[in-house]
Amino acid sequence: MKNDIILAGVGGQGILSIAAIIGLAAVDMGMHLKQAEVHGMSQRGGDVQSHLRISDEEIASDLIPKGCADMIISVEPMESLRYLPWLSPDGYVITNTTPFVNIPNYPEIGKVLDIVQQQPHYVMLDCDTMAKELESAKSANMVVLGAASPFLCIPFERLEAAVAKLFGKKGDAVVALNIKALNAGRQVALNSK
Repeated sequence: MKNDIILAGVGGQGILSIAAIIGLAAVDMGMHLKQAEVHGMSQRGGDVQSHLRISDEEIASDLIPKGCADMIISVEPMESLRYLPWLSPDGYVITNTTPFVNIPNYPEIGKVLDIVQQQPHYVMLDCDTMAKELESAKSANMVVLGAASPFLCIPFERLEAAVAKLFGKKGDAVVALNIKALNAGRQVALNSK
């Protein structure tokens, strides 16, 4: 049982929170975990990415070789394209469809999404709008994590428990909103199978 996951997005979109939740759930299950993150210019809207490897066996490296990622979870659509060379032939791309336009020559969003749709396995959803409809605009990252949840080697209940653990100090209302967003994303993925 293993998952090699690339997490991608832009600074401030909650990529590291996604990594923390998956990591907490994996460790609580007694799984091995390795993570490598890059977030150099994230404070200025730059790209943020993390290699997250979880397995029931020991893991030698924290970096995922090209062509071997089981999944790309992206909170920003163009960032999902940046990591396609790492995706395995049967891997999944789970991405938000709402762009974070932080460069003057951002490509036409329709072209970006066309490339995602050329992948054998993908789930695309408007996480930003879904989060706003749930009255929690900051939980778009939980929506995309929920959409990835059916393809993870971690039971959904473990992810919910990890959300409660990570956000517990912020109060029950924050935990409830994030779990609601997680469930909303999951339903989209389950309905698209």
